[in-house]
Amino acid sequence: MKTLSVPIPNLNSKEVGYFRYGVFDKEVLLTNDAGEWQFLSEEDFHHLIAGELSAEHPQYAELQSKGFLRKGLDIEELATRVRRKKSFLGQGPHLHIVITTLRCNQSCKYCHASRADMDRVDTDMSLETARHAVDLAMQSTSPYVCFEYTGGEPSINMDVIRFMVEYSREKNRHEKKYLDHSIVTNMTYMTEEKADFFIDNDIWVCTSLDGPENVHNWNRGWRNQNSAYESVVYWIKRFREKYIARGRDPELYHVDALMTTTRKSLDRWKDLIDLYVSLGIRNIHLRPLNPFGFASKTWKVIGYSMQEYMEFYEKALNYILELNEQGVQIMEGTAATFLKKILRPDDPNFVDLRSPIGSGTGQLAYNYNGNIYPSDEGRMVAAMGDEFFLLGKLGQTTYDDVVQHSTVKTLALSSILDSLPSCHSCWNAPYCGVRPLHNYMQYRDLFAQRPLTPKCHEHMSISKLLFSKIKNDKSENTLKIFRRWIIDRPRE
Repeated sequence: MKTLSVPIPNLNSKEVGYFRYGVFDKEVLLTNDAGEWQFLSEEDFHHLIAGELSAEHPQYAELQSKGFLRKGLDIEELATRVRRKKSFLGQGPHLHIVITTLRCNQSCKYCHASRADMDRVDTDMSLETARHAVDLAMQSTSPYVCFEYTGGEPSINMDVIRFMVEYSREKNRHEKKYLDHSIVTNMTYMTEEKADFFIDNDIWVCTSLDGPENVHNWNRGWRNQNSAYESVVYWIKRFREKYIARGRDPELYHVDALMTTTRKSLDRWKDLIDLYVSLGIRNIHLRPLNPFGFASKTWKVIGYSMQEYMEFYEKALNYILELNEQGVQIMEGTAATFLKKILRPDDPNFVDLRSPIGSGTGQLAYNYNGNIYPSDEGRMVAAMGDEFFLLGKLGQTTYDDVVQHSTVKTLALSSILDSLPSCHSCWNAPYCGVRPLHNYMQYRDLFAQRPLTPKCHEHMSISKLLFSKIKNDKSENTLKIFRRWIIDRPRE
C-alpha cells in the first residue's frame, strides 16, 4: 500500500457516502460495510471527496449504486445489504468441535493439542459426556449445526463418534436443523471399516498433508517409525476409490486436506501443489503456524517470519492460478474465503475471519473431560496450563450460561473492528477479522496492537494480493477463476 501523491481536499460530506479507502499504486480502493468496493484513479478520488465528480463520469452510476455517493442513495436498500452481510450475528454457534480423545499415534513438531500416549484411555471422552455435548449443541439457535471430531486422533474413539452421529440425528428428527458431521484425522489409524462408516454416513473427512514425503514425515512423525506420508496418500486414494464405487461425484465427495507450513515447507511450494493435483485434491488450504502447543517450544527449528510466509504464499497462489489457466481445477482455501467476502453479497461465516470473531458466538469446543471453551484455541490455551477461556462443564452449565458468558462477551468486544483503533478506519475491515486468542497467547492482551500482529500482516497481505490481481486483470481471466472458487455446490 502507498499514500496518496497529493493532499486530500476538504470533504464535501453532503455529497459523499460513508466508506474507507486505501491506495494501490496510483489507484484508490473504496470499501464500505456492505462489502462493496470500487477502484478510482487518484484524480477521480479527489473529485469524489470534493463533491465534484460529474454525473456523466463512467463510474458515477456504479459508485452511486454501491453507496459511495449520497445523491440518489437508497439508504434502506443499503441497510438491507449490510444486514445481509452481517446475518451471521443472530444465528448462534454452528460449529461444535468435539475432542473425542487426546490419544495420538503421531508426534508432530507443531502439534497444537495436548496429545497423550496411546495407553492414556483416561483421555477418551465418555458416552455420557458425548450425550451432553449433543444435547447442548442442538440447543443452538443456528439453523445449521456441524459436529467436528478432532483430538488427538479422533478415530481412536470410534464409539463416541458413532454414538454422536446416531444420537444427534435422532434428536434432529424434532429439531429439524441442517446437520453435518466432519472428522479431522491423520489417517494413520484408518481402517476399511472406519472409512466405510464415514462414507456411508456422509461424514466429511479432512486430513493433513504437509507436502512431499520428506517434508510431511519431518513435520508429522509417526511414533512406530513407519511413513505417515504413505498412509495419508494411500487413504486419500482409497477414499476416492470408495466414493466412485458408490457412484458419488468425486468433485463433491473427496478427502479435504489441510497444509501447515513449517520452515521446511517454504521452498517446496511447487512440489506441494503438484502433489495435491496428482491426488485429485481440488482445494489446498495453506496455513501458517499458530503460537500454540509444541509450536511455541520448537519455533526456532520450524518457525519463520510472517514476511517469509507471505512470500511462500504468493508464489504458491501464483502457481495455482497458472494451473487454473491451463484447465487444472484446484483452488487455495484461504484465498477462497476472502474472495467470498469480497465477491459475494453474503458472508461465508468463517468463524475465524469475521467481526466479531466466532469464538463462543459461532463455535464452541468440548474437551474430552466435558470442559467447554469458545473455540479449540481456548482448549489449547488450557492445555498449556491457563484456563482463562473456560466457559463451563457439559452436564452442569446451561446453553444460555455458555453463550452469555462474560468471556464470550469480552471476545466479541475485543474483535468488533468498528470499535478498534486502526481497524475502524482500515479499508480491509469488511473482509477481515482479528484473533483475540492469538493476541492473548502472543502478547497476553486480547486487544494487542493490531497493525503489529502477525495475523494483521497475513490478512492485510492476502487481501492486497487478491485486490491487486483483480485490479490488474485486464482480460478478466483471473476474475473468472476467482468467481469459480466462490461457488459452493451442496452434496445433495
